Amino acid sequence: MLQPDSAIMEKQNIASMSETCKRRKGADGDRLFRWLTALFAGAILLILAIMIYEMTKESLPSITRFKGEFLTVNNWDAVQEEFGSLAFLYGSVVSSILAILLATPLSVATALFITEVAPARIGSMAAALIELLAAIPSVIYGLWGILVMAPWLQKTVQPWLVEHLGFLPFFNGAPYGVSMMAGVLILAIMIIPIITAISREVLLAVPQSQREAAVALGATKWETIRMAVLPYGRSGILGGVILGLGRAIGETMAVTMVIGNTPQISLSLLSPAYTMPSVIANEFAEAASALHSAALMELGLMLLVVTLIINVFARLLIWKVTKGQRGGVH
Repeated sequence: MLQPDSAIMEKQNIASMSETCKRRKGADGDRLFRWLTALFAGAILLILAIMIYEMTKESLPSITRFKGEFLTVNNWDAVQEEFGSLAFLYGSVVSSILAILLATPLSVATALFITEVAPARIGSMAAALIELLAAIPSVIYGLWGILVMAPWLQKTVQPWLVEHLGFLPFFNGAPYGVSMMAGVLILAIMIIPIITAISREVLLAVPQSQREAAVALGATKWETIRMAVLPYGRSGILGGVILGLGRAIGETMAVTMVIGNTPQISLSLLSPAYTMPSVIANEFAEAASALHSAALMELGLMLLVVTLIINVFARLLIWKVTKGQRGGVH
């Protein structure tokens, strides 16, 4: 029997109302999810703002007294309460940049070997070992650096550099062992696993069609890597390098143990140096005056600002590279 028109219309209305309720519930769920994610993102920015506010407030005595001279003067005397951070800023920036310049080609080459050259079994074993290196605590690197690497540098590498390249300002001076060179090397060793692991994941994400297209055009293995693989993963590799730089500039214990902890500015890599994290770790617990604590807090604020500037610059650079890649696709 055919159902009456009224019964059919009633069923249709019920189905329509049910569908409307489902859509409303789905819209409410999407709205709730959007607000929750916005709240979490805002919480991160709020925490950062609170950190900057509190550090600025605690460092106000130093900011008020020394003003811009805190950044331009190299004079750190807790007894006389005269504080200038130029040597620490120099040590942090130079050691981090040199470590990145040393670690980046080694890391990218290692990632290319694992993903493009080595057999799958050897590549997986090498990747596991590299990830294990990334998990080693920094104090272990520092102990190895002070007990093994620094004496080796003092007895072998630095005397050779002084004898053969001592006419250059970068290798002029006495072979102390603990030095800017030791700090750069320990930082490079620590960030190589990070950059390598990230670069490996980026290279594994490159579509196989990129390689196949290059091979079909007659490209060699190296040409395939250079023209098809590396350009595709360039932005991801750059992001890994920036993460390594962030680790390097904020590293404390390992660098403190091998860099010499002398607040001086010297072009020679053989001379001891000092970094902002190192002086904070060494002196904050023993700060004898409120001004000394404020100066150390201002150093921490500087370190935070430098890190933020590096990350903003990195994001702009990655955006530019990614935009260039999208613009080159037709």
